Amino acid sequence: MSSEREVPESSAAVLAGARDDRPQVPAADQTLRILRFLARRAGPVAASALARELGIPRSSVYHLLATLEAHGFVVHLPQERRWGLGTSAFELAGGYARQEPLARLGRPLLAGLADRLGESAHLAVMTGRDVLYIVEERALRRPALITDVGVRLPAHLTATGRAMLAALPREQVRALYPDARAFAERTGRGPSRPAELREVLRDVRREGFAREDGEITAGFRSIGVAVRDHVGWPVAAVAVTWSEEAPVDADRIADQVSETARQLQRRLGYGAR
Repeated sequence: MSSEREVPESSAAVLAGARDDRPQVPAADQTLRILRFLARRAGPVAASALARELGIPRSSVYHLLATLEAHGFVVHLPQERRWGLGTSAFELAGGYARQEPLARLGRPLLAGLADRLGESAHLAVMTGRDVLYIVEERALRRPALITDVGVRLPAHLTATGRAMLAALPREQVRALYPDARAFAERTGRGPSRPAELREVLRDVRREGFAREDGEITAGFRSIGVAVRDHVGWPVAAVAVTWSEEAPVDADRIADQVSETARQLQRRLGYGAR
């Protein structure tokens, strides 16, 4: 009697399938490849480019994009006839960051930043049109800030949010802020229309860092710098906040925040940009 058991035909088919490198769910494989492709590009791309580069039939690409758009993972830019990542993709990125790597690597750097400057520092990620704070290092004898861990604030009003928005492709910003209805308000200050936001972001790109002056909490100012990945996409932002009555050197704060952002990029494996 043989010691080898016979494998039923149905089980053999399953085992053969497990050894097959071909995706068992082609639509899921194609969907993930589309999202990965978009994530690696500096800006939105045409559906025809997706079909060509990924080897997916054009009709399938359009069907998959329509489904992704319905769930907020991509946005369609009709004037450019291109597609980019949507707010749900930002949610996923923020979810990954919150599951430790970014916060764990950033916390000691922010602690050192707060110690050197004597002002509170924080780290945030984008989630839709908001920023979500994942690290807060309060300086000694400084008041508690609204930027506590887990708090969401409108990105267009914060230094961290402006730093990340300025690092996004302009088409992506237009998709996030198509009209005045997309702009939340807190203190009556800050951009409230797309044209005003474009002007703010031009200043951020020119200076290399973002400023916030009382748009979130009256009497407090912030400077923020984006942390970018290997293609320049903003994965997070570092910022320092201080009272407008404090005798601070804003240029020194900008230099220190920029250096901390570069250090975090290196720790994440993206190098300094």
